[in-house]
Amino acid sequence: MIKVAAFDIGKVLLDFDYGIFVRRMASRTQMDVPELDAFLNQSPLLAQYESGQLTSPEFFAIVQKETGFDGSESEFAAYFEDIFTPIEEIIALHTTLTASGLPTYTLSNTNEMAVRHISRAYDFWPRFTGHILSHEVRALKPNPKIYELFEQTTGCHGNEILYLDDLPENIAAAKSRGWHAIEHRTPETTFRSISELGLL
Repeated sequence: MIKVAAFDIGKVLLDFDYGIFVRRMASRTQMDVPELDAFLNQSPLLAQYESGQLTSPEFFAIVQKETGFDGSESEFAAYFEDIFTPIEEIIALHTTLTASGLPTYTLSNTNEMAVRHISRAYDFWPRFTGHILSHEVRALKPNPKIYELFEQTTGCHGNEILYLDDLPENIAAAKSRGWHAIEHRTPETTFRSISELGLL
């Protein structure tokens, strides 16, 4: 029997496009768009930030030093936050599951700047029972530590847990623990899978 549901954030509850951030920021740096994109997305820097190894001010200071960004930390954060689009069908699914009495959590690789924005901008955030976030627990999926922390926090294990994520490697890690893990591709396929579990 499923006792708790876990949702990834990016590409599940919210679509995102780092390209928006890179294109807006590039004109204020010494890098062109491809160089800035490579620096932010192909270096270890973002992973270090999302795994809690860097604070937001530390992350900003490195980016500013390496790129020559001429703005303030608050301007940088505004660029960084403006990359999200809600996936309304999955947000509605979360509302339905919550209304049924099922506890729900986020389980996500993310960072403090993004969470600060999401928690202010989207009313689904406080409807979650809790949040297991990589930068707070200092572990990135598919590291087993973050899944173990979820189980410890909720007191649920194995097939008591429903989990939605868009990345196959994260789904594989959850399935290895016996979770009902659904690889989210489209709202329609996700709804079908959850219906088959008797939750809709």
